[in-house]
Amino acid sequence: MAAMTTAAIPATRSFQKQEEEWRAVLSPEQFRVLRLKGTDKRGKGEYTKKFEEGTYSCAGCGTALYKSTTKFDSGCGWPAFFDAIPGAIKQTPEAGGRRMEITCAVCDGHLGHVFKGEGYSTPTDQRHCVNSVSLKFASTNSSQ
Repeated sequence: MAAMTTAAIPATRSFQKQEEEWRAVLSPEQFRVLRLKGTDKRGKGEYTKKFEEGTYSCAGCGTALYKSTTKFDSGCGWPAFFDAIPGAIKQTPEAGGRRMEITCAVCDGHLGHVFKGEGYSTPTDQRHCVNSVSLKFASTNSSQ
């Protein structure tokens, strides 16, 4: 059995806070997106055009969610990934079945949505459309 890395977080781990605790540690925009299921402005997010090597983590609890190797330019106006780190996110179907809401498996923070079957030439033909404000980026380049 392969050793589990610190990036793979079991979905059973919990990181819950009261609303006032979240407001104390998140910016107003992070709170609106992560806790109230808001959305970044299209094309304005810090990570929309970032393609540096590294890891994207939850801005709420720090759980590693996505590797830069799964990020691609979908042209949608938000950071797009074709797959998440195993066990890092939860997917919940939305009414109509067109998309799945994605949340952090640890703190339940709203990240965005997954769209399937759009025809992208990625290994999964999925687009994880993620709000920049719900992410923090750590470069693997030590000089950054």
